[in-house]
Amino acid sequence: MNYSQKNLHRKAATEPLIQNVTPENVGWRYVGFQAIVLKAGESFKFESLETQEQCFTILIGRINLQVGEKCFTNLGDRKSVFEEKSPYAVYVPPKCVVKIKALTDCEIAISKAPAVGLYPVRLILPNEMKRTVRGNGSNTRYICDILPETAVAESLLVVEVITPAGNTSSYPPHKHDQNTSIETLLEETYYHRLNPKQGFAFQRIYTEDRTLDMTVTVENQDVVLVPKGHHPVGTVHGYDLYYLNTMAGPERHWAFVNDPKHEWLTK
Repeated sequence: MNYSQKNLHRKAATEPLIQNVTPENVGWRYVGFQAIVLKAGESFKFESLETQEQCFTILIGRINLQVGEKCFTNLGDRKSVFEEKSPYAVYVPPKCVVKIKALTDCEIAISKAPAVGLYPVRLILPNEMKRTVRGNGSNTRYICDILPETAVAESLLVVEVITPAGNTSSYPPHKHDQNTSIETLLEETYYHRLNPKQGFAFQRIYTEDRTLDMTVTVENQDVVLVPKGHHPVGTVHGYDLYYLNTMAGPERHWAFVNDPKHEWLTK
């Protein structure tokens, strides 16, 4: 497929469903992603496909979330994704009806990937999520593993990252678009948030042969899709960057290779 900036860079739509990425409207196989914004008192209903698992990440605010007859109450305690605390999340298998009731103004990310229904619904608590620091100097960023490969799921990998103002992230440039002994094929979405929200950052998606090579200006609540190639990010002075990654592919394992031209940065 010939990818263009138009179909790899998605601006936020009107509330409540501000992002809606599906394999069908992208032209790939594995990853789906949605983001919703609700006011206090509002409700939203999802019906999951027979072939997709989902991870609901409560980015901001507090909600009740019901999956079939199972109800999780008072989920979420962040006022901003930039707080130094992990989110609440709920893993949902295929063929489920999900109802959300906003107890406060809230924002929720829904990550989706293929599944047949091997695992039950479960709550993922903040204290179950590993938090790490990656990189150093102006390449420092802060990682929270929401649904890593060590946690139970069929296809999904979900992680959130905060990159301080002026720093780079997903850097040195790396890719994961082939299944080899050292790399796995994973489609990926980036859901971006800026602090303050009027800020911007840059993301480049490119292959080494440059058949795909584009750089997009990322603003608050934008989604960038990575079907293949390297995909570094850089934010600017004065504006911290948050992004939530959803990844999935034929194998549930994150293995990447750096761009050989920039491998020296790891020495």
